[in-house]
Amino acid sequence: MRIRAQVAMVMNLDKCIGCHTCSVTCKQTWTNREGTEYVWFNNVETKPGIGYPKHYEDQDRWKGGWKLDAKGRLVLRSGGRVKRLSRIFANPDLPSIDDYYEPATFDKDILVNAPAGRTDTPVKRPYSALTGEPMAVTWGANWEDSLGGASGREDPNLARMAAKVTFEFEKTFMFHLPRICEHCLNPACVSACPSGAMYKREEDGIVLVDQDRCRGWRMCVSACPYKKVYVNHATGKAEKCTFCFPRIEAGQPTVCSETCVGRLRYLGILWYDEDAVLAAASVPDDELLDAQRAVFLDPFDEAVQQAARDAGHPEEWIGAAQASPVWKLISEYRIALPLHPEYRTLPMVWYVPPLSPVLDAAGAAGRDDTDADDIFHTIRDLRIPVEYLAELFTAGDAEAAGGVLMKLAAMRSYMRARTLDGTVAQELLDGIDMTGEQVEAMYRLLAIAKYDERYVIPAAHARDAAVLEAQAAAHGDCPVGDPDGAGPFFPADSLRVRS
Repeated sequence: MRIRAQVAMVMNLDKCIGCHTCSVTCKQTWTNREGTEYVWFNNVETKPGIGYPKHYEDQDRWKGGWKLDAKGRLVLRSGGRVKRLSRIFANPDLPSIDDYYEPATFDKDILVNAPAGRTDTPVKRPYSALTGEPMAVTWGANWEDSLGGASGREDPNLARMAAKVTFEFEKTFMFHLPRICEHCLNPACVSACPSGAMYKREEDGIVLVDQDRCRGWRMCVSACPYKKVYVNHATGKAEKCTFCFPRIEAGQPTVCSETCVGRLRYLGILWYDEDAVLAAASVPDDELLDAQRAVFLDPFDEAVQQAARDAGHPEEWIGAAQASPVWKLISEYRIALPLHPEYRTLPMVWYVPPLSPVLDAAGAAGRDDTDADDIFHTIRDLRIPVEYLAELFTAGDAEAAGGVLMKLAAMRSYMRARTLDGTVAQELLDGIDMTGEQVEAMYRLLAIAKYDERYVIPAAHARDAAVLEAQAAAHGDCPVGDPDGAGPFFPADSLRVRS
């Protein structure tokens, strides 16, 4: 067993209100410069919809992620080394700017300098931020916001569903899906990079790009099934979400987590067995969810704790893993699910699926004669189809997705009964195989958890960052502080240990 630590995130989709605050703050922090006008490390999509870039979930078209070949071996969908080498100068599996969107700017001077008069009203007209030419705005990163784009029928997940969805007005459903880089345990982008510029950090599993090594081959863009690797058209280098590693190293949450209005994000440490990753990614589709959960190690197991110490992990990381909300949501309560596990990258950004609207389920669960079967049958009739959530989070396993929704509905019903008349709905607890203490702890974490309970980041990371800053200053690569006294700079990325 080779034990590794992974910084992971869970998002509770019932809390996402689609305000795009996370996207805007991430944009201002990381991609507010030339060459990244079209880049959104964090974006919020409305589902159903084709997403950003367009149809990124259609791997028959983009050849992203992994697949099992005829012999059951795990191979990249984009092909082996020979095939990638043959396409190194002309890669056909790349989204164009039209698949993302052409960024626009506006001529504001026409409003400021327009002459006084009543005949003509000055209007700001869009110009391409790439070419400077006049353009028409026809698409954007959030064009489908709240079903505004009306392209839900083209959602690849709907095409894969066995039960077709009828888009009648009364049956329309939607929910918001925030997306960042998944920082996978088995990242296809790292394996596809010809120059070795993409790498997964050994100490915390964050996937980064070495800008000095990157040669702009763009194989990482093709290989990433989530299309969360971008090319800076000004520098010709690949860029992606860094999981805000300077903030993580300082013991702070990511920018998207810090500014999230709905408080839907959770950050924490997971232990996993690196030797088990390949086997977990090679199982059949219907076993992928359980296989990935099996990769994670119990932080309360004394053998795991000793293995972490033997591997050189600080004691603070062991305590942080035990207090990790991510571990609780994924492995203890088992209500968080990965995004498209069938891509076999073993993503490390998981989601608690949306249950709302839940009026019917809540009403059924509140009756005196209700039982777990009643809740499950009611969940099957919710406005958001269980089959659709299954296509997103459980590789099509509707029973697994329905089981999570059943736990969430039972939790709400149990807490309602406790709050209103103090009764204990034991039949609900038996139906979801949980104790009352577990349900109440799960409710607290999802509903009223404090800042330090949602973001559990090892304190040792900040200490390690200070050591690296001192090393960088000694080598002249990175100053310890700025002349204005605004605080220390963060260590150069090239100083971090590679896996």
